[in-house]
Amino acid sequence: MRNNDRAFSSSTRPLPAREQTAEEQYGAPESYLEIEVKNPITHGVGRKMYTDFEIICRTNIPMFKLRQSSVRRRYSEFEWFRDRLERETSRVTIPPLPGKVFTNRFDDQVIEDRREGLERFLQIVAGHPLLQTGSKVL
Repeated sequence: MRNNDRAFSSSTRPLPAREQTAEEQYGAPESYLEIEVKNPITHGVGRKMYTDFEIICRTNIPMFKLRQSSVRRRYSEFEWFRDRLERETSRVTIPPLPGKVFTNRFDDQVIEDRREGLERFLQIVAGHPLLQTGSKVL
């Protein structure tokens, strides 16, 4: 018996590694879920200004009704969505949204930071298996 085989019995010995084929390495994944938050647009004037974001979802996961969809949402709608998710389940910790901004909220860098945070939030939430199968709002 070789030295590295002594720790394993015949029933627990690891399987030899198999090289992946090019198709396995670079082919389309069996299932995928891609979410992008992009194309922020600021609307309104003065105190009535707000920014909304385009949300694009592409997937082949059967529980999603559409393979690709696109909507526009503003931050307050993300707050509503997160609140509903928290009320709906106690088994999953819902990640935080990027923080509220009270000064310079229409600055390009502030909008970009918010966009990145909203995209991370959606990717975590939509990718969670318990939320995929049990959420009424997802």
